[in-house]
Formats: sequence, structure tokens, C-alpha cells
Amino acid sequence: MTVVVATADFEVYHDVVNELRDRGVRFTTVEPGDDLPEGARVCIRAEGDDVDVDLPVVVADPERPREAVEEALALLRGETGRTVVGVDPGTRPGIAVLSGDLVTAAFHVPLADAAAIVKEEVEGAVDPVVRIGDGARLQGAQLVRELDDVRVELVDETGTTPFLGTGARGMGDALAAVNIARLEGEVVEEREIEPTAGELGVIKRRSREHSADNREIDEELARRVAAGELTIEEALDEHREE
Repeated sequence: MTVVVATADFEVYHDVVNELRDRGVRFTTVEPGDDLPEGARVCIRAEGDDVDVDLPVVVADPERPREAVEEALALLRGETGRTVVGVDPGTRPGIAVLSGDLVTAAFHVPLADAAAIVKEEVEGAVDPVVRIGDGARLQGAQLVRELDDVRVELVDETGTTPFLGTGARGMGDALAAVNIARLEGEVVEEREIEPTAGELGVIKRRSREHSADNREIDEELARRVAAGELTIEEALDEHREE
């Protein structure tokens, strides 16, 4: 199978070609208007390119080259799989994006960045679903609150963390997110969690670790952090002002 990149837009050319190379996809490049090589199955072009070909065409946004490549690969596979995002919650959630059964992207990011990444990955998708593991209760509840404009399912994550062999350190959260994405869960619109004494203690300890003067926030501020109303840094600022 062959993807043809036919564009005079250098930015689209550069970014799309890099995405194709990173994925190990067979491709070739031509100038708009040139004859396509034998075996061409999908053409990728930019918005302003004049390309008249008798095969599926994907118009690439220079700001989102990966989406163009994913669309081209879906056309090659003949698939229109649903976009499912799996999240293994925690202070650094693992995130996996699936199109049908194919994993198209994976992330391991700080909690503060997770919701924005998920929203970006489901933008423009038809009937996407986000599946969040039911562990790490406080972080999972925060994500549910932040993802209020997409279908969210809470999944029993028992058994989703894989065994990691030699050299696979650091991959566990992302692989667990893949497994979570493949499990159906219960639809949730909000998840209110009453933090335990131990969870509040962890938040207080982290406030000391984040503070240059070894400052510990009080229980009320710790509860607001647990509820996602404040970050630890914001709670420390309020504590200094009291």
C-alpha cells in the first residue's frame, strides 16, 4: 500500500512526511499535477493544492499533520473505527488513543496536562468515548470533572496493568491505558469523592515538598485541592495570605 504526498506547501510536506516516517508507512512524494506512481492508494495534500486524482484524498491541516496521517491510514485499512481514549489515572496519567482496535497515540503526562490532551485527541471525532480507570480516585474524579463535554465511562481497572519485562520500564501506565480503553464501563457525568484522611495527608505532605519554606496547608485547603478547586501552588498562596 502506498500513500502519496502531493503538495507545494512546505510545512505540510515536512510534517506529514515526518509523521509517515515515524510510523514506518510506505509513501512517495510528487508535485501537484504530476502523475501518481503505480500502487498509489491514498493522496495527502494541503488546502491550497490543485490535485485531481482518482483515489481518496486527505486534506492536511498544517497545524495537525498527525490527524491527516491517521485519516489516510484509516482509508487504507478500510476502517472507520470509533475513537476511544483510555486513561490510567494518577499524578502522571497514562493515555492511549484507539481508532477501532488500532492504537494511534499514547502519552504519559502530568495530571495538569491530561484533560487538555484528551480533548485535543477527541476533537472532531464522531461519537468518541473516554474510558477512565476507577483507581487513583482523586485524580480520576478531577479528570471526570474537567471532561464535561465528552462521553466518559468509568472502568474497573482490575488486571489492566501489564507485567513489564526487561527494558519496558515506564511503559506500564500507557499500556494499562490501552487495556482500559478496550473495556466498557459505566457512563458518569460527575464523580464526587470524599477524600480519606490518608489522601488528605498525602496532599499536605506534597504541599511541604512544593514549598520553599516547608509550609503545610491546612485540612480545608487540602480538601479543596482534592476536589480539584485549587492546585497545590494555589493552596499554598492562599495559606500564605491567611
